Amino acid sequence: MANDPTRKTLRHFYCRDLLWQSFERMSEALDRGVDELVNEAMRALAQQQGFLPSDFVASPGSGLSQPERVLPRPDERTGSVPSRPDVQVETGKSPTGLRRAVPPPLPPAYATAEQSASHQPLPPAAATLSVPAPSGGGVAPPLYLVFGNQRYVIDKDQFIIGRGTKSSDLPIRDGNISRKHAVVIRRNGEYYIKDLGSTNGIDHNGERIEGKKIEEGDIFSICDYQLKFTYK
Repeated sequence: MANDPTRKTLRHFYCRDLLWQSFERMSEALDRGVDELVNEAMRALAQQQGFLPSDFVASPGSGLSQPERVLPRPDERTGSVPSRPDVQVETGKSPTGLRRAVPPPLPPAYATAEQSASHQPLPPAAATLSVPAPSGGGVAPPLYLVFGNQRYVIDKDQFIIGRGTKSSDLPIRDGNISRKHAVVIRRNGEYYIKDLGSTNGIDHNGERIEGKKIEEGDIFSICDYQLKFTYK
């Protein structure tokens, strides 16, 4: 929905290299995503300048702002509208003196479309990956991961991919990558890739997946990075 305060949309903007490098260092030190830190900084500045109500607080771990209080209902007997301390309807100004634009009511056709969209059923969630239990049988063939210009051999039962330099077998230094983003699991002579509850997930053929059995030539995307797997 257009007015959903928790909705996040991909934006493109120019940023000084020094600032971005600082946020990347903060991301590594605090174990939080760069996008989360940028959202929090934007929220704090908007509140400081009076463009965002002071009772908007960031929900933990999301980098988003959500209203903390619930506005009272209009008095049905008198038809009065509850007052909001951060907006004066008569002048369109907040207590800080900054003018706030009051949007006009939606046209009937647009309002109907907006209401219809809000009642559309959510898309089904991705199927949960089922990794078989160890059976003690099956010899796994060598599996290679091609990332950038390097070739890695998967020679362990759990191969971690993530941002953490100490916790990952393949570290990717990018604030949009979770500390432990994904894992390649070797099980009964086969290999599986599984998301570890990351923020930005794993994509395969343009669709976000929870995990998948790895086949020859499979290519998975993590943010802007491609992971290609081969048995050759």
